[in-house]
Amino acid sequence: MHKFFFIIALLSSTLIYSQNNAFKAGENLTFTASYNMSGVLTELAQVKMETSEVKTSKATLLRLKCTATTYSKWDNFFKIRDLYESYVSPSTVKPYLYKRDIYEGGYSKFVQYKYSHSKGTVTSLIRKKKKTGGTYDQNKTLNISSNTKDIVSTIYFLRTLDLKSYATGNSKTLTVLFDNKPTEVVFTYLGKESISTNIGNKMCFKLSISIKNSDVLKGNNNNILWLTADENKIPVYAKFKVAVGNGELKIKSATGLKN
Repeated sequence: MHKFFFIIALLSSTLIYSQNNAFKAGENLTFTASYNMSGVLTELAQVKMETSEVKTSKATLLRLKCTATTYSKWDNFFKIRDLYESYVSPSTVKPYLYKRDIYEGGYSKFVQYKYSHSKGTVTSLIRKKKKTGGTYDQNKTLNISSNTKDIVSTIYFLRTLDLKSYATGNSKTLTVLFDNKPTEVVFTYLGKESISTNIGNKMCFKLSISIKNSDVLKGNNNNILWLTADENKIPVYAKFKVAVGNGELKIKSATGLKN
């Protein structure tokens, strides 16, 4: 299920950065996740994206929480219980803490990033299970560039971009840190498109995704994210294609919107 979040996160002029006017604490988005099984797209899981306010001794942050859970009828086949969360600045979506805690078909893993933007570093913790029982930790300090983000903060950061000002073909390379590896991804604006969704017919901004020096994503324009062409820029539909198949995410409900 991490591929769903990763694809969304990865989904020549300079793109224009802006302050966050797209979402606030209390927003709840629910999606259905489907994967191609024997030639048929089958709904396997529910994905939720939720925001909440967290106060620390130094600042007030937004907690961006993403979960993926297989429907009970699929648990015996491949049970998924994934949690991804990023604690960010409400205005700039700059991340300060990231956690990933996944369980996928018997495989479990915990990842934590603590950002030090003044030093340009991330303190990384990866915890895995031993074959003999128990767990072991891998601790590292990683150097990062100024625009490096995790998967979750990248998804939300896309919604802060002033897409109304883009011309078709505009692109920019950003860096997503995943499993301690900085991945350069290219977001390309493809224009607007009207699509039918579970929350109504929506005019959307259409973004394609590609990864530099990688063949993870397959085909041209087969990995696309649709964001509503309004002030909320809700992700309402995403599709991807990889070596082992293809899948999609579709919006099911959206509440607590800022605009």
